[in-house]
Amino acid sequence: MELFIVFVFILGYLAITLEHSLKIDKLVPSLVMMALAWAGIAFGLDGFEQWFDSHDSTLMQLETFEGIKYLANGDMTPAYAEFHEHRLHLMEGTLLHHFGKTCEILIFLIGAMTIVEIVDHFHGFSTIKGYIKTNKKRTLLWIVSGLAFILSAIIDNLTATIVLITILRKLLDKSSDRIWFAGIIIIAANAGGAWSPIGDVTTTMLWMGDKVTAMNLFQYLIVPSLVCMIIPTTIASFMKPFKGNFDLPEEEQEVNSRASLMLYLGLGMIVFVPIFKTVTHLPPYVGMMLSLGIVALFAEIISVRQFKMAYVGVVKKETEQDYVSPEPQGHHESPTFRALTKIEMPSILFFLGILMTVAALESLGLVFMFGQDVQTSMDNDIFVMLLGAGSAVIDNVPLVAASMGMFTEQTDHHIWHFIAYAAGTGGSMLIIGSAAGVVAMGMERISFFWYLKNIAWLALIGYLAGAGVYLGISMFI
Repeated sequence: MELFIVFVFILGYLAITLEHSLKIDKLVPSLVMMALAWAGIAFGLDGFEQWFDSHDSTLMQLETFEGIKYLANGDMTPAYAEFHEHRLHLMEGTLLHHFGKTCEILIFLIGAMTIVEIVDHFHGFSTIKGYIKTNKKRTLLWIVSGLAFILSAIIDNLTATIVLITILRKLLDKSSDRIWFAGIIIIAANAGGAWSPIGDVTTTMLWMGDKVTAMNLFQYLIVPSLVCMIIPTTIASFMKPFKGNFDLPEEEQEVNSRASLMLYLGLGMIVFVPIFKTVTHLPPYVGMMLSLGIVALFAEIISVRQFKMAYVGVVKKETEQDYVSPEPQGHHESPTFRALTKIEMPSILFFLGILMTVAALESLGLVFMFGQDVQTSMDNDIFVMLLGAGSAVIDNVPLVAASMGMFTEQTDHHIWHFIAYAAGTGGSMLIIGSAAGVVAMGMERISFFWYLKNIAWLALIGYLAGAGVYLGISMFI
């Protein structure tokens, strides 16, 4: 049955990798292979000889049943019934453990996504455009690169990329100019997400899995991540596409008077989450729900006040005869409700399928044994470097999920920080290697081969430079 489960994983993973060719959203194979993998465990439960205890990170050897399984009338023998019941409880307990840990990550992501959508509802991100006053392309390059690095550490690299490309569209008319900036944004956003526990799904997984702490992740990865961003940006600033000036557009009126308030409130409450975890020692999703509640409260109060002001304005303008009362604000008009309808549920379901599939492989001890083989065949640092390169081709979420089952080192061990860096920044080497790259590819219609020719080599230099700096720092850790 192990071979069947591995075959399901390989086949499903291949379908995910070929998502664009097959024209099937990656959440479909992700959910199917999750269900089939656990079904395989259920059907072959009594025959497994080993089981990975996720609580203690140890591989257990299971006793096999040597007696008579069934009586002549087809009933289970009492001994076999007890044996089967014990294994059933083992599977149910393991499934519940992994589902709980996975849901912690998903609820955390839903909270973060909702806060970002509430901020966007009030046009909060348009405030950022007001800070860009230059008409020099080189200066604009450094501004958007720096913003990508900082924003991705707070609102994740995917959202940061969307926000900055949207701003670029208001500054640069030509798509041929924007794609160069978008390429650097991808590198900077992925680098920025690597040093923050809330900047990338993979760093969030490591943080919530107690593999890293927020302060040590920042302390050990901020410099390598900066190097990964600064070197490609420096090289790019001497390239022809980033020379010269561009015409600044006319100033636009502020869309919403509360835009700045909601931007700073939203970003501040997301940053508050690691602080809340450090102080209370509660799981991060609890702090994220508190932050979401506070942001949603402000959003509801502002919306109600704006509605009342609009209502009063209409009353003053209309006479008693021709005035028609506007419809009261319903639940569907709530900014929180609207934000919840716009979050990326396909991504959430994809993460559910991937993480639970890897959990199935881990439960059988397959991931742990693979990790043992890797550690005996090559140096861990070399393996992590290859993992980072692999994340440019293969989604980094399952790679990190698998690595969490391979190694048993303590919290904040060197290997976990290096995995966070490699998986977060390695995806920049191909445009399909990260969520930031995929969304930029769609928004600006960047071709795979254009990126490979013009941007990939910059990402590779940044990745290797940052990795070299990290390995140098780790010698003194």
